[in-house]
Order: sequence, then structure tokens, then C-alpha cells
Amino acid sequence: MKEFAVKVRNQMIGKMLKVQSVLSSREAEGFVDTAIKILMAVVIGALILAGLYALFGKTILPTLTQRIKDMFNYAG
Repeated sequence: MKEFAVKVRNQMIGKMLKVQSVLSSREAEGFVDTAIKILMAVVIGALILAGLYALFGKTILPTLTQRIKDMFNYAG
């Protein structure tokens, strides 16, 4: 019985040391880093979306509507 108690005690000490080392470790990625990455992705996505919206709104759609009008306005 005494051997079992020593074995359990050693296992518990080992688990506590693992938890302590994980909690004191500074290798993990912080919340601020993750927040900055998410913010950068949102800003870059918004810039790309705004650029595509401007491109389609002023360059592609007017010529496309004119081509469609010319295609159906056949007086042949």
C-alpha cells in the first residue's frame, strides 16, 4: 500500500511540475499578436475589396453595359 501511495505522489508531483512549466513558459503566442494578425487581415481584405469595387464600378461595368446595349440594339 505504501508503494502505491509513493507512486501516486510521484505522479502528482510530475503533473504539477508539468503544469508549472507550462504556466511559466513564455514560448506561446500572445493574445496581442493574434489580435494584430486578425486586424491586419481585416484591413488588407477591406482594401482589396474597395479596390475591386472601384475597378468594377468605373472600368468594367460601364463598358459591359454599353456592350450589352450594342448587342441588343442590332438594326441589321
